[in-house]
Amino acid sequence: MTAMAEEASVFGWVEKSTLEPWGVEVKAKLDSGALTSSLDARDIERFDKEGEEWVRFRLRLEDEAEGEMFSERMELPLYRSLKLRGAGGVDRRPVVLMKVCLGDTIYEEQFSLRNREEMNYPLLLGRRTIGHLGLLDVRETFLTEPNCDENSPLVEHDPEEDADFDDGGSSD
Repeated sequence: MTAMAEEASVFGWVEKSTLEPWGVEVKAKLDSGALTSSLDARDIERFDKEGEEWVRFRLRLEDEAEGEMFSERMELPLYRSLKLRGAGGVDRRPVVLMKVCLGDTIYEEQFSLRNREEMNYPLLLGRRTIGHLGLLDVRETFLTEPNCDENSPLVEHDPEEDADFDDGGSSD
């Protein structure tokens, strides 16, 4: 085993995570087949704010730790638009930067917004995010517990890394 593999955290294909800064616990599916992470969002609306494109949406998630519904209306700058091609045609989704806690670290990542109500997991973490985490063991689930606070390390989004991933407008 390499030195990096010995030091790297290992995550299962499903993990508990918290959306920050609220600490809402949601199950996250780590999907190496997807490039960009995706978050369940409702009432998604693009709008102009002081000459910039923004996105207004509503989070409506079950907090797994509390067993209660969490609802929050948000407005965030549009980071980029994601164009997906699939059997159903072309789908355009807004992408925003948000923070998620896995293990004891907070990661600022790109999340495409879409209604995932019919999906088993409200949060899907793609390769861009998985690449920051460590190793993925596809045979396991729930290998870590989210344990972040104001002193947790933060891995900020690095726009330079975007060039490392060529999604070519193909399906995530």
